Amino acid sequence: MTSQSRPAMLPFLLKTLALALVLAVAPAAVQAQDAASSSEPPSQEQPAPQPGPDTVVATVGGEPITEADLAFAAEDIGADLNQIPPDQIRAVLLAQMIDLKLMAQAGDKQGLKEDQLFKLRLDYLTDRALRRAFTKVAISDTITPEAIKAEYDKQVAAIPDEDEVHARHILVSTEDDAKAIKAELDAGADFIELAKQKSIEPNAAQSGGDLGYFKRAVMVKPFADAAFAMEVGAISEPIQTQFGWHIIKVEDRRPAAKPTLEELTPQIGQQLYVDKYRALFDQLRQSATIDIPDATLADQVNQQFGPAQ
Repeated sequence: MTSQSRPAMLPFLLKTLALALVLAVAPAAVQAQDAASSSEPPSQEQPAPQPGPDTVVATVGGEPITEADLAFAAEDIGADLNQIPPDQIRAVLLAQMIDLKLMAQAGDKQGLKEDQLFKLRLDYLTDRALRRAFTKVAISDTITPEAIKAEYDKQVAAIPDEDEVHARHILVSTEDDAKAIKAELDAGADFIELAKQKSIEPNAAQSGGDLGYFKRAVMVKPFADAAFAMEVGAISEPIQTQFGWHIIKVEDRRPAAKPTLEELTPQIGQQLYVDKYRALFDQLRQSATIDIPDATLADQVNQQFGPAQ
């Protein structure tokens, strides 16, 4: 009975969002992991100090690996970090940093710091790191709980009030079967028992045809139109949908709950970030001189950016 298509949810992380936000949250996550993994509970009188970004976690060839390095490694792993068991995250990050240090030290010994391609890559990586640092200060740090709450209040106020219905149904293949079941119900038969015995819905034998609470948009139109037009306790005439013939009983009706602040916080945080990033980017682009000699390429790039907001 559910509709065939639903609007896809926005991905939790956009590439741009991931680049700038991970730096803001990763050090705190690393510190929390470190505190949680400590075998000695902190004294109530003197809480254990939290490690800072420059706290050394290990050394490789005499070079330190710090908490900040683990946070940077978390940036590189990105969303894949969610696939790692929480109690193994620090080990995975440290292993990645040890790999990086060993390979970097070997490259240094071969004099690759003087390689022209390395110098060009270093310029690129410096720009990328500066973008991360700048967007953290200019954007991420401005997305406060208060800003999220204000946006939440605005969005929830714009959501129209609607009801949701709790219903059961009996699904059969033909109109004649549905009419026969309706006659039994009119004669006093128990709806749940008939659903268990005669409904062709796979779960009906266990659920008694219970669909729980649902909003109008969740169901196909003929079913929803009938269910939402009925009074509580009423039993419908046979209703046809693409799934077959239904007899519907409405068990309850209530105002639908609106999403909570906790539920919408990730989505709102992402939305605020994207909006702020685009506004800042457009401002910087309009105030800068950007020269692309190839006119065709310039036009293609401008199409990628789109019009300024």
